[in-house]
Amino acid sequence: MNALAKLSGASQSAISEIESGKRKPTFDVLERIVKGLGLTLAEFFSEETPSLSPDLRQLLDEAESLTPEQRQKLVEFIRSMKGVQL
Repeated sequence: MNALAKLSGASQSAISEIESGKRKPTFDVLERIVKGLGLTLAEFFSEETPSLSPDLRQLLDEAESLTPEQRQKLVEFIRSMKGVQL
């Protein structure tokens, strides 16, 4: 939630309330959240599931079992790897 709040510019409490169904996002907030996720509104509302390569599907499957804190650490690790030259 913290990472999404930073990416979207919405507060962490707002993200939490939206996720739990206690609050409905305005169009502006929804658009910022979707952009923060790296999607367009069309992709977000599409009923089609984007196809992922097997390696990306494996990463997502593994990440689903992590705690939010572990997921944040994983994001930080991946971002740190982007700067590494092999």
